[in-house]
Amino acid sequence: MPAPIARRSLLGAAGLALPLAASAGGAARAQGAEGGGTAAGTAASWPNRPVRIVVPFPPGGSNDAVARPLAEKLQARFGQPFVIENRPGAGSTIGTDFVAKSPPDGHTLLVTSSSFATSAAVQRTPYDAARDFDAVALLATAPLLLVGAPDFPAHTVRDVVRLAKERPGRINYGSSGPGGINHLSMARFCLATGIELTHIPYRGMGPAATDLAAGNVQLIMTTLASVAGLVRDGRIRAICYTDEGRPEGTPDAPTARQGGVDFEASLWWGLLAPRGLPAPVRQALNAATNEALTDPGLARYLAGEGAVPAPRPADAWNGMLLADVARWREVATRANIRIE
Repeated sequence: MPAPIARRSLLGAAGLALPLAASAGGAARAQGAEGGGTAAGTAASWPNRPVRIVVPFPPGGSNDAVARPLAEKLQARFGQPFVIENRPGAGSTIGTDFVAKSPPDGHTLLVTSSSFATSAAVQRTPYDAARDFDAVALLATAPLLLVGAPDFPAHTVRDVVRLAKERPGRINYGSSGPGGINHLSMARFCLATGIELTHIPYRGMGPAATDLAAGNVQLIMTTLASVAGLVRDGRIRAICYTDEGRPEGTPDAPTARQGGVDFEASLWWGLLAPRGLPAPVRQALNAATNEALTDPGLARYLAGEGAVPAPRPADAWNGMLLADVARWREVATRANIRIE
């Protein structure tokens, strides 16, 4: 997941501390929030009722695993219920659009992941990912893992690139579906290395990983949580991670850069709000979230997803988010990936 951001880009984008651009929808949402008082008044009294954290995916996924322990920490900190509300559908756009159109009073938040950026890159969304949200807090990052079938002849990332250049288009890779993070991350890998691979989309990562173990597909780039069991059991082979940041105890493999290939990327999970969130509320949420991320118990939850806590100032996270949205749009355009 997910969409990866290069770690150097993550850190380097911290200088892009510009707020997400204003949108026409912001004025409409502000009008919709009338009755809640001024921004300053809202900030002074926030939260004055339960806070809804929308997860735009079904229960049980990685976003859920990240959101639920965070909600417990924020509830304890602010003294109001922080309630998880799953609103899946349309590649996460239904729940995301609900948040985009909610009043920016701090009582409706979004926990999302790299799919926020990749969805906006490959399809038309009813919201503008770069204009309709305020970035509140970066929660966690995780590398992707390039894995190969047990009989795939390339054992290192350099061998993968060499073999692919010798056999253009004859090596394939599986994904969880067209336009998903697995598809786009491999497309980005191909663009970075100048190779051509054949994409085989599946309906979910489970069937793709099963076919990889059976040797019916040759490569997959996915989250560690999706394939850790297969790697540990020796049914598939870990070739490389796409970044250094991963929890202790994960399967051993070099990063792509350590393997001699100039490619680096990571997934993220983050907390967003509708555009126009009062600055004091944004800062209070950022500080409380960053404090929660220091808790060893929450770190253990994240480790289960192959992720590590990644606390950042709100403005730094804002710049990272804008950079990621732009990056995936460029990949989708160059690789001609579009979901209608």
